[in-house]
Amino acid sequence: MRVYLASTLPGLAKILADGQVGPAPLRAFAVTPALREAYASGDDEELEYVAMLAAARQSLRLLDADPDAPRRRVALAADVPDADVSWQAYDDESAAVVVAAVIPVTALAAGHLDDPGSAADVAAAADAIAAADAGDDDASFTVDSAEAHELAWYATQELQYLY
Repeated sequence: MRVYLASTLPGLAKILADGQVGPAPLRAFAVTPALREAYASGDDEELEYVAMLAAARQSLRLLDADPDAPRRRVALAADVPDADVSWQAYDDESAAVVVAAVIPVTALAAGHLDDPGSAADVAAAADAIAAADAGDDDASFTVDSAEAHELAWYATQELQYLY
């Protein structure tokens, strides 16, 4: 199953140095039955895009918690055994899953990161994400502005050059 993991650039550096994403259990995002139900239409590729965006939004929360991290969202795609994934939603997120095992770096399929030019919008969104989560409309607009930036796709062999 393809899952999307939120990270930051320092988090990505640690993952690559450790050779794994962990410790388990891991919060991730995937195409879940709840996500399929939330979208009346959309093929698997479109639903995976929604799951990736959910990981990117979680990355904003990680950036909010780490003010020293470069202001770029990171969402890592990984392929994990179905048996390791449970559909335990958290934070009312329909794409949320829990991965019960560490994920080896060899299971990473790609990285999705903001372009460095989006740093100002991402920084503002990271500062606003908690208020947006609490229902503040102005903060939600700020987060939406960052989410308007498309994440760039990187092959796994390129990830080591990004931080």
